[in-house]
Amino acid sequence: MKILLTILAIVAGIIVLLLIVALFVKKEYEVKREITINRPKGSVFDYIKFLKNQDNYSKWVMADPGMLKTYAGVDGTVGFKYAWDSKDKNVGEGEQEILKLTEGEKVNIEVRFVRPFEGIGLAEMTTMPVAGDQTRVSWGMTGKSKYPMNITNLFIDGILGKDLEVSLTNLKNILEK
Repeated sequence: MKILLTILAIVAGIIVLLLIVALFVKKEYEVKREITINRPKGSVFDYIKFLKNQDNYSKWVMADPGMLKTYAGVDGTVGFKYAWDSKDKNVGEGEQEILKLTEGEKVNIEVRFVRPFEGIGLAEMTTMPVAGDQTRVSWGMTGKSKYPMNITNLFIDGILGKDLEVSLTNLKNILEK
């Protein structure tokens, strides 16, 4: 019985410690990655502005090829919605919507997560000419996490950043074929 009480005290101590740490962790997060693609800016932008093309390069979309996808509106235009629903607990359910489009330069997307957790993130993809027919693509996401889940913000850059890197590498491979 003494061992069980010791284990419970340790677990309770860890939980209290995490709750205290979460008090001091920022609630906002920002993650951003870039890659240079050997293609002209116009052709790169014309590919990334269509959310359905994420099926070909986004690590998250590719995690469950069998997920249910629904669309509303005209892809590549403001207001287009791309919703997903997956039985895979790592993919979950949500929706993304094009909020703003600066032709040839930037796509702003609101990502609304339903499960495995609720939340809203703002994603932005930008294209910038580098030299000749090279384009720098930047993909970032910002959002807020409520207390005590904001403790995950300590690790989000590493986790989400790696997924962005994989997705951008996939994009580069597709566009440079």
